[in-house]
Amino acid sequence: MKNTYMQKKEDLVRNWYVIDAEGLPVGRVAVKAAHVLRGKHKPTYTPNVDCGDFVIVVNADKAILTGNKDTQKIYYNHSGYTGGLRERTGKEMLEKYPTEMIERAVKGMLPNGRLGRQMYKKLFVYTGAEHKHAAQKPVELKVK
Repeated sequence: MKNTYMQKKEDLVRNWYVIDAEGLPVGRVAVKAAHVLRGKHKPTYTPNVDCGDFVIVVNADKAILTGNKDTQKIYYNHSGYTGGLRERTGKEMLEKYPTEMIERAVKGMLPNGRLGRQMYKKLFVYTGAEHKHAAQKPVELKVK
């Protein structure tokens, strides 16, 4: 009988990937990023181990929203004080806070808890085409 392979933390090899979000829907970019952060693209994927790779998203400010999300999608923040609820539309988020918008989308696709927070730390989002991870020699990742 053949046993199922289980990835160990000590045997991990992490790669770096770059996703160019220019002209792509935010959701498509987030799905691809979350998939790589979790490690589901590897044959050695193990659900209880953080076996994913690092992801860099560039041109976050040039991503797009499809449908009526620019007016109908609302992002909520609460300060914790009475009357401290702040609402922003999708269009406002894309114009003023594009990195936060992509980070929130990816974070929502990762598992909740300690493992998900560990995976989320490997995500880097930038508004322009430049990033500071050139020394890691990241590989370009195509999003369909």
